[in-house]
Amino acid sequence: MRDEVIDRLYEVAMDPTRYEDLLDHWESMIRPLRIGANGTLVNLDLDAEYVSHFSRADKFLEKLDDNSAQVNHLAHVDKSAAFLIGGDLRLVDVNKAAKDVLKVQKGEKLADLSIEPADLRELEKQTAKMLMSNQDQPAIIRARLLDSQRLVIFQLQTLRKDDAPPLIIAVSSEVSWPEGFGALLTSAFSLTGAEVEIVRALTQCLSLREIAEARERSIDTIRAQLKSVLSKTETRTQTELVRLALSMMDITSYTQDIATTVQAHSTGTKDLVSRPFHAITLRDGRKMEYLILGDQTGKPLVFMPQDYGLVRWPASAEAEAARRGIKIIVPIRPGYGNSTPLPKKQPPDEIIANDLNELLTHLEVGNFPIVTLGADIYYALDFNRVYPDRVTAVFVTGGHFPLETSAQYERMAKWHRFILASARYTPHLLPFMVKAGFSLARRLGKRKFVHAVFGTSPADVATFENPEVYEAMVCGSEVCLSETHSSHNAFASEVLLQERTDWSHLIEGARDTVPLFCLSGLQDPQVPKETLREFQAKHPWINFTDYGDCGQLVLFKKWPEIIPMIEKFL
Repeated sequence: MRDEVIDRLYEVAMDPTRYEDLLDHWESMIRPLRIGANGTLVNLDLDAEYVSHFSRADKFLEKLDDNSAQVNHLAHVDKSAAFLIGGDLRLVDVNKAAKDVLKVQKGEKLADLSIEPADLRELEKQTAKMLMSNQDQPAIIRARLLDSQRLVIFQLQTLRKDDAPPLIIAVSSEVSWPEGFGALLTSAFSLTGAEVEIVRALTQCLSLREIAEARERSIDTIRAQLKSVLSKTETRTQTELVRLALSMMDITSYTQDIATTVQAHSTGTKDLVSRPFHAITLRDGRKMEYLILGDQTGKPLVFMPQDYGLVRWPASAEAEAARRGIKIIVPIRPGYGNSTPLPKKQPPDEIIANDLNELLTHLEVGNFPIVTLGADIYYALDFNRVYPDRVTAVFVTGGHFPLETSAQYERMAKWHRFILASARYTPHLLPFMVKAGFSLARRLGKRKFVHAVFGTSPADVATFENPEVYEAMVCGSEVCLSETHSSHNAFASEVLLQERTDWSHLIEGARDTVPLFCLSGLQDPQVPKETLREFQAKHPWINFTDYGDCGQLVLFKKWPEIIPMIEKFL
């Protein structure tokens, strides 16, 4: 069994879609070891060799994720047309400037490039030579474009990463004219349309005579227009003018790049109202993002969205909150969205409470209720401990309490048990487990992944397939996992904190300080009915409400009943 688990481990590292197979083999091996005498919890010690396999598999998985994001090689080449060339002399990737100026597309052959045949042969020859060479000296190729006979320069550089096959990055002297850049020049320097075209032609390395011929004007007319441009831009030479234009392109390109890679708004696909991500700078210099849903100026409520980052409510729920004058404040924790991650090995713990307090001070919020998803009851009660008399009530939806017996793990559905039991029994292996799970979610897509994780709960699957819930969960979870972002490190850190810490004192501390409501579904794959009854017996003072037709996603289904309950504590 041990060897089979190791085999599955490397299979998952190379193909995350095999994750569930690893889950089953791991469960078969670990389950007999984690059940202690009388059902008590025990610690498992795996030998160093076994742990080393996880470390190597983690590196394989990281390399796989890196290879799937090759576009990053061109991320900082925005103005100049550039592309990546693979070993078969095909274009592995092209940037926007190359698509616009050179009219090339990813997957095309280098031979499809529209340059003079003799120049193309030289470019192919030099590229092949560099791919086979162990030397990484750059090369310069001069070529002429077929359509305009304009001279273009290609600089070639070899890219190597670990044991992956080398690539060649080709950066050309062809410059892409950013969308809206002409309007920017007109606004900044009062240039005419003709003068803007002069600047554009100069950035394309055309001579004044070539510009005159292309525009069917006399060379004297072009010189007069250039003189006017130099005067308006306060530059003295063509070189200074081109340098100024390229610098301003940086500004435009940077703005466009930020707009496409950093999500400035939480935007749904149909009914959700687009909401901007706000940000503050914390005292220690970290950035903290947050959302405000519902009534932007209403009575405050803090929503803690679980480690899945489910920061949005169904559209109708957000609209109802707005109608009732409820302002839903959603803090984005470190490592999620664009909130600055914590340093490695620094547990979130009390930092989360202090960050939230800074945010609420910034927003001038006094007292408020907290609504939590899942394990975020931990952070709500910790805030109540650190900052007493601020929280008017805590509403725990689909939550759980500190686990005390192995049976409480055994009753869970296998996906939840796999992650939580790994955090409890083999914490040093959890980061790989989480990273592989996130990689799988990206491969499968969120719908299939949610069906896999919540598949044993018909109520949760049905809730998720409600169009408004689906939109809220898929849109909201972008702060946790998107095409360009993964919060697997923050997720693993939070799970480790909650599963490796005895936080029963937080629950007892809330007994006489804050009303605590626990709203649970009897089809919860993480807290099944028998485990819930144990929690209820241990904490009879908590206000428990059961829903037979719900699972863990109780808030997303029962919000029409829950919102009026919360409203009493605003």
